Amino acid sequence: MMRNIGRMTILILVVTCIAPFVAYHLASGSAIGGLEGQLQRSLVLTNRAIATEIERFRYLPLVLGEDARIRALAGRERSPAVLEAANRYLQTVVRQAGAAELYVLDDRGIALASSNFDTAESFVGHDYSFRPYFQDALHSGEGRYYAIGVTTRKPGYFLTSRIDLAGQSPIIVVVKADLLPLEATWKAAGVQTAIADRWGIVFLSGNPDWKYRPLAALSAEAVAQLARERTYEGADLAATKTILPDGVAPPIGEADAPALHVEDGGRQLLAKFSVVEPDGWLVLAATSTEDIGKLAGFWALSALIAGLLSTGMLYFLHQRALLIRMRLRQSEILERKVAERTQDLAHEIDMRKRTEEELRRAQEGLIHSEKMAALGRMSTAIVHEVSQPLAALEATLATAGLLAEKARAEKVGERVLDARALVKRMQRTVRHLKTFGRKGASELEKVDIDAVIRNALDLAAPRAKTLGIAPILEAGAPTPVVTAVAVKLEQVMLNLLLNALDAVEGRKGPAITIRRTVEAGRVCVTVIDNGSGIAPEHRERIAEPFFTTKLTGEGLGLGLSIATAIVREFGGEITFAEAAGGGTMATMAMPLGEHALSEAAQ
Repeated sequence: MMRNIGRMTILILVVTCIAPFVAYHLASGSAIGGLEGQLQRSLVLTNRAIATEIERFRYLPLVLGEDARIRALAGRERSPAVLEAANRYLQTVVRQAGAAELYVLDDRGIALASSNFDTAESFVGHDYSFRPYFQDALHSGEGRYYAIGVTTRKPGYFLTSRIDLAGQSPIIVVVKADLLPLEATWKAAGVQTAIADRWGIVFLSGNPDWKYRPLAALSAEAVAQLARERTYEGADLAATKTILPDGVAPPIGEADAPALHVEDGGRQLLAKFSVVEPDGWLVLAATSTEDIGKLAGFWALSALIAGLLSTGMLYFLHQRALLIRMRLRQSEILERKVAERTQDLAHEIDMRKRTEEELRRAQEGLIHSEKMAALGRMSTAIVHEVSQPLAALEATLATAGLLAEKARAEKVGERVLDARALVKRMQRTVRHLKTFGRKGASELEKVDIDAVIRNALDLAAPRAKTLGIAPILEAGAPTPVVTAVAVKLEQVMLNLLLNALDAVEGRKGPAITIRRTVEAGRVCVTVIDNGSGIAPEHRERIAEPFFTTKLTGEGLGLGLSIATAIVREFGGEITFAEAAGGGTMATMAMPLGEHALSEAAQ
């Protein structure tokens, strides 16, 4: 089967190479045949139009010859009144009939009366005996002839009739018909049309370049006769270029001549001819063959594309069969590789899960370590906060013992109450430390932001007390609620407080203000100190890991980096700015969860 497909592909490829030439030849022949039919129909319509235009005036000379005013011109004595009447009559008939001109000749060819008698181009008195239409009418009774007028220089078709009167000399009535309106009709049509006389000279044409040009070279006899008859007065026919190619003669006298190829201004035209009787005129209809080449080229291209598509389809089937066979052979290999890859992916997934778990534990450990570091920074103050109540407790219990020995029970009770108050003070401090120092809290919950601030203040209270600072909290009702992890937010708040305490340590008149506000769906907690502030060159790097400005070696520079990461985890951010009176403004902004409607938590 594969071998048969290959042979068929080669055969179709050979046919594809031949098909465009065959398609071009067939399409070209069919298109030429269609154009010839179109030209033939155009010739039939043109012949009818010419015959109709001529028939309008064919009998006009005979009709005029029956009028007494025209017959009066045959008399030997032609008084001014007779001439005036004839001229006026001819002028009236021209206006009514639509002819170009009307005039009457005597038997010598001299114009006796004319429709244009009162114009500068009047025919009256002119000799037209050299015109064939006069000679034909004088000898045979009627004549017809197309020529350029020797008086008006306007072309026209002359129809003549001889009027015979008993005992008088004959007169010749001439009607000049204007066929130029036919040219305007031909110009608007898609086919180029022209009429040539019996010598092959085009005298009417929709193409102005063809007018008064011969179809083929004129003989010396034709040139001489045309000159004698002054047919085309003013046109140099001998020097004019022929319309048909050299060696091609117009089919004069042939009723159904074959189509010819004519070149016009660089364009190739297909021309067909027909004969108009009784004048022996040759009607030419031509149209461009440019579309033939385009049409034939289209069909040739279509045949080529069809062949290529067929070849491509067979080649595709051939390749598809090869591909199917190759896939069948490789199916086992692919299945084995898929199984191996599946095992590798499972191993990679397990490794990634373990890595992610280790990273999570490391991050939690890092956060916890930062908690412990914060507690370490406050260790001295915490020890003082615990040791002072312990010393007081010892002194109180010793006093209670002495009072007991002296049997002063009421005083012992007072000392015991004082001791309990000291124990509660130490329990509160230890409880905050125990809660803050626990590890593993990560579940999101609704957190009271004011409670977070107070817990952080309690944790930082020992260090603040050692520095002689009492942080001020500015917060209005109601208490805002955010979605976060309370312990982590306390770590962030404590870090900001400790940084503020470090900034004001050793300064005169230290002060720290915590301002909590709610605006635009966000809760903002701002820690303001009057310390030395943040240098402009450090403001962009302050939240970078391991960046610190402390020169004592205290801390690793991870506090603000971890705090920033925690706040971002909950959809918030931490920003730093310079305070109005100097110092730093550290602002923690978080999306607002919901508002508590009571102030009991404060």
